[in-house]
Amino acid sequence: MSVFIRLYTAQVIALIGTGLLTVALGLLAYDLAGGAAGAVLGTALAIKMVAYVVVAPVMSALTVRLHPRTVLVGADAVRAAIALSLPLVAHTWQIFLLVFVLQAASATFTPAFQAVIPAVLVDEREYTRGLSLSRLAYDLEAMLSPLLAAALVTVLSYSGLFVATAGGFLASALLVGRTAVPAVAHRAEHGRLRDRIFAGARIMFSRNELRALLAMNLAVAAATALVLVNTVVYVRGLQGGGDADVAVTLAVYGAGSMAVALSTPRLLTVMADRTLMVMGAVGAAAGLVVTAVVLSVTIPGPPVLMVLWATLGACTAMVTTPAGRLLARTGPDRPAVFTAQFSLSHGGFLLTYPIAGWVGAGVGHGLAATMLAILATGAAASAVRIIVCGRGQLGDGHDPQNSDRRTQSGSRGRPGP
Repeated sequence: MSVFIRLYTAQVIALIGTGLLTVALGLLAYDLAGGAAGAVLGTALAIKMVAYVVVAPVMSALTVRLHPRTVLVGADAVRAAIALSLPLVAHTWQIFLLVFVLQAASATFTPAFQAVIPAVLVDEREYTRGLSLSRLAYDLEAMLSPLLAAALVTVLSYSGLFVATAGGFLASALLVGRTAVPAVAHRAEHGRLRDRIFAGARIMFSRNELRALLAMNLAVAAATALVLVNTVVYVRGLQGGGDADVAVTLAVYGAGSMAVALSTPRLLTVMADRTLMVMGAVGAAAGLVVTAVVLSVTIPGPPVLMVLWATLGACTAMVTTPAGRLLARTGPDRPAVFTAQFSLSHGGFLLTYPIAGWVGAGVGHGLAATMLAILATGAAASAVRIIVCGRGQLGDGHDPQNSDRRTQSGSRGRPGP
């Protein structure tokens, strides 16, 4: 457990650094581009998604023979160097280049970190608690990092925020470097680089339980995109609220996610993984349908929007928090599968972000929400059909392949619920 605590602390510190970097990057973009800062940030976010989708499987294939600690420390070192370089840029194209390298390093760090945790927490109940804490860390970062950045900019310039970000990444690297990180078992890969790059994706699409997860990822992406892209538009543009109202509304979404993350270990003692995850996917689709109806007929008041956002936050966490348990059961395929999940789940945002932003701004918010609701409903229905009709089951221990891998990779305390 001490190894997990060290790694978890490193994750939290790195996430805080990432949050500070997001705020600092916004200030830098405004300094360079003025009124076009939104376009700069929008492009930077698009570059982030492309890096996550494309770079993650490539780096996983290239680093497969390296020890996980080497990969994690190296990725943190690259992120720290990029953060220190950002205050020196003078042109927007330099921002785009550095952001790509930065996000490529993040796309290397995150799947490697996620794949090593099951080797640290070998008991399934402990691993479930670890997943809950990890989900909680992401939610807290989204809620608290902007507040911390707001406090720091009262005494620091945004260049100082970049230095603080670099300090966070270096602290994360130091913690990981001084931790006895276990090696992650993987299948020997002797094929072509192209085959190794797509190995995880082939596994995800070949197994029923993982294909169901891919469908649920799309429902999560639809709900998340609507919230992240359009909250500021709904609150400030439609409701006439201020910046504080935007922060509170986003915090409500995060609170819904955090509540489920904290409850997941207890919930999984009374229901199967697949039940909780399907409930989340179906709930996210239903929440988007209600949101689309409300936006089509009226302007939602703050209480209505907050209830909807809390619901969407809770439903997305029902899918994302237990997902790691499913991926961890793939045994020697685990590093490739974690990378494929990271890459493919973010690929959904390349579809949902433009729908939420461009359709909402160019045609209407009701239509954008309706399109996302249709997308999420189709994804949830596909996941249910795969689970009901397929032989693989989400986390119930009935899949012989999963059972074999649990036996090979050691005891997890008990099979899936």
